[in-house]
Amino acid sequence: MTDRILVDRIAIYAYHGVHAEEERLGQRFYVSLDCCLDLRAAGEHDDWQSTICYVQLTELVGSIATGKRFKIIEALAENIAQAALSTFPRLEAITVRVEKPSAPVPAIIDGVTVEITRRRNG
Repeated sequence: MTDRILVDRIAIYAYHGVHAEEERLGQRFYVSLDCCLDLRAAGEHDDWQSTICYVQLTELVGSIATGKRFKIIEALAENIAQAALSTFPRLEAITVRVEKPSAPVPAIIDGVTVEITRRRNG
């Protein structure tokens, strides 16, 4: 499927990480979504019910990212992908990118990013 909805860099303040300081202080994360689905009917009929609601996508990300603490951003990305595939039946595949700009590593970096792609089974 070549049709996609892209939601770029949803900013989240959360408490994910392995270190006690990350749990106590928290930090900013960015989550981006690349949603693959057939958008022909939505485009041909100007019908928002034939697509995925951007508000619901961003609310889903926010509720997962702030509702549970994850030690690693790989787990955060996985939970978002699985929830999106379960919530939106039109969604054929999703790529979730989680950016951690303040990753506590002993190097000068812009951040660490994890990107996963999951497809609907069946």
